[in-house]
Amino acid sequence: MGSKKNFDREALNYHEKGRPGKLEVIPSKETANQRDLSLAYSPGVAAPCLKIAENSEDVYKYTAKGNLVAVISNGTAVLGLGDIGPEASKPVMEGKGLLFKIYADIDCFDIELDTKDVDEFVRTVKILEPTFGGINLEDISAPECFEIEERLKQELNIPVMHDDQHGTAIISAAALLNALEIVDKKIEDVSIIVNGAGAAAISCSRLYNTLGAKKSNIFMFDSKGLLHPDRDNLDGKKAEFTNDRMPFGTDLKKALANADVFIGLSIGNIVSKKMVKSMADNPIVFAMANPDPEISYDDAKAAREDVIMATGRSDYPNQVNNVLGFPYIFRGALDVGSNIINEEMKAAAVRALAELAKKPVPDTVSMAYNNANLSFGPEYIIPKPVDPRLITEVAPAVAKAAIDSGVANRKIKNWDKYRTELSKRLGLDDKLMKIIHTKARQSPKTVVFADAENVSVLKAAQQVAEEKLAQPILLGDRDWMAYLMKEYNVEIPGAQIIHPRKPINDGEKAILKKYGEIYYDKRKRKGVTQNDAHTIMKRRSYYGAMMVEVGAADAMIGGLTNAFPDTLIPALHIIGSADGVKKVAGMYILKTRLGPLFLADTTINLEPNLEELIEITELAQKEVEKFNIQPRIALVTYSNFGSITHGVSSVLLNKTVKAMHERHPDWIVDGEMQAHLAFNPELRAESYPFSKLGDKRANTLIFPNLSSSNIAYNLLKEVANIEKVGPILMGLKKPVHILQYGSSVREIVDMVALAVVDAQGKKK
Repeated sequence: MGSKKNFDREALNYHEKGRPGKLEVIPSKETANQRDLSLAYSPGVAAPCLKIAENSEDVYKYTAKGNLVAVISNGTAVLGLGDIGPEASKPVMEGKGLLFKIYADIDCFDIELDTKDVDEFVRTVKILEPTFGGINLEDISAPECFEIEERLKQELNIPVMHDDQHGTAIISAAALLNALEIVDKKIEDVSIIVNGAGAAAISCSRLYNTLGAKKSNIFMFDSKGLLHPDRDNLDGKKAEFTNDRMPFGTDLKKALANADVFIGLSIGNIVSKKMVKSMADNPIVFAMANPDPEISYDDAKAAREDVIMATGRSDYPNQVNNVLGFPYIFRGALDVGSNIINEEMKAAAVRALAELAKKPVPDTVSMAYNNANLSFGPEYIIPKPVDPRLITEVAPAVAKAAIDSGVANRKIKNWDKYRTELSKRLGLDDKLMKIIHTKARQSPKTVVFADAENVSVLKAAQQVAEEKLAQPILLGDRDWMAYLMKEYNVEIPGAQIIHPRKPINDGEKAILKKYGEIYYDKRKRKGVTQNDAHTIMKRRSYYGAMMVEVGAADAMIGGLTNAFPDTLIPALHIIGSADGVKKVAGMYILKTRLGPLFLADTTINLEPNLEELIEITELAQKEVEKFNIQPRIALVTYSNFGSITHGVSSVLLNKTVKAMHERHPDWIVDGEMQAHLAFNPELRAESYPFSKLGDKRANTLIFPNLSSSNIAYNLLKEVANIEKVGPILMGLKKPVHILQYGSSVREIVDMVALAVVDAQGKKK
């Protein structure tokens, strides 16, 4: 109960902090001076107005309409909360808008309508048509949702989709096609039991029918039993899926006997192991109720080894997640100016998703799920939400279907160019940290927090434990931590708490003594006496580093309340650098709108010499590769490719680049260059066409000294309001990472996820 209360409190703070809500409007054009403003508004705005007046289609050329979707609800069927009203639905609609933006770079306005009258709802949306390029209907109760969508599709000239109906249908249909292929069954032959008769169930059944399933083989159940012609209590669209073939009567349990497919869109825990055992050979069970499926993944697998199982949950294989569909369906529809999202476009999305699951899985996806053997089969019938190819596979398929079916107002002539443009939009989403967090959850490690006497660290440790990213070990004064946790409602069940200065039993005393002896053995010829060693080991940073060294913990996080060297020096003295590494270095990740930017060395080496710069560059290359990202490294200073021959940093970086080209001719490393050139391929191609960066932006920057790197990352993160992760320590034998002073709870959690992934790699 406490954990739920804490999560709710955190959710409220998340939505309230800073600027309330989750969305904002920002300018997309220059507004720096009076001329910019005169072009943006009066008198310059008159020119596009007149063009649009002459040809209304020019609204897509001169305004944001073509990339603007309205997420519209009346709050009558919000998630699992029911009819809570339009105001209460707004956080959900903002969240849907956020997903549109981060997955497909589609801008959104959320609109909540205070009406349950279908006519009023339809008229309101209809008169908004000039503003939007598409309409996403959301969380509207059945049967009204059917009529609203049907009427709007008929009356509007822009695409309309009720995602609650069609999203689950499209994703589950792709999974069903693949599951049937694996078990060698044909969709037209299988019997399909559908439990649930709401909007999603009706839409799923319609789409399965479109793909070949026979209505006579679809048996749909609501809370009162099978939908059959003799019932007089069928509302909405239920009559569409009545079935007079009742060999098993009207009972769900009997219906599942010898059935090929079960589709659950109802409530949790209503299907038993015995019911799954009674199904036909190689049964397909899609238990999609949330948060608790109709039968759990573990129970279904325990009942039948041959079952192919899917749920709506992310912690098991084959998650049926609407985010695999709606962002990319609208992306494709908007890009060709489609008038509608028709059956052909939905079917194209189904087939694109099904085919994508059969293709070799990118390393980034395999890394995220800690599964190098992730491939098409019973445990992988649908792509993962972090798959970067979704936008370049699903959106073009939908766009092409719109063109082929005659509902597109614009045609795409160069599909390769279109896919390239789509891939560039991916930088808008912070996919790197999603992948890292997902990978951390696959094999959580034990992380010791050396600064646990801090409320931000304790809150981060709670979040880490709740999200199953890691098992925290807290170092510090037990009484003080207990006070902080009570004061700030922090609960970390199962967390091990150790106070190195005050061991509470013989076991802890023995461990402290052992750690002191190990430290003395390591440092006895470096000025440390035996007494010093035992005293030093009572310091939390030293104790935590020793826990990692002896295997009592997999990684350490520290430094939030201490000076940087106070955590770095214990790590160097106790753990030491990896084999072959002479200089440990630090690297920050900045989460920019164009994707992650890696900066090194930002924390340790004051004035690196040539060999040290070479090693820093090599460490950065290897660190970036760990994230399955190809490093594109630029060594940055104030000159370009030898233009200045007398500057110390210029000459030094120039020599570093030459050495890198000789040692690693296949790596993408170049410089020295000014920082803006690293991100401007056009300018670089004009003046320096020989650059190894080619037509790509750099994603990794190496600096000549600590001063320049530290200034650069601090300016970027503060002035441009860019989130950071780091610093990551590169070159240690085992994972120790140091928090920057003032790190937020979010930044601490990100560092823990990185430390876990680091530990996973080092374990291998």
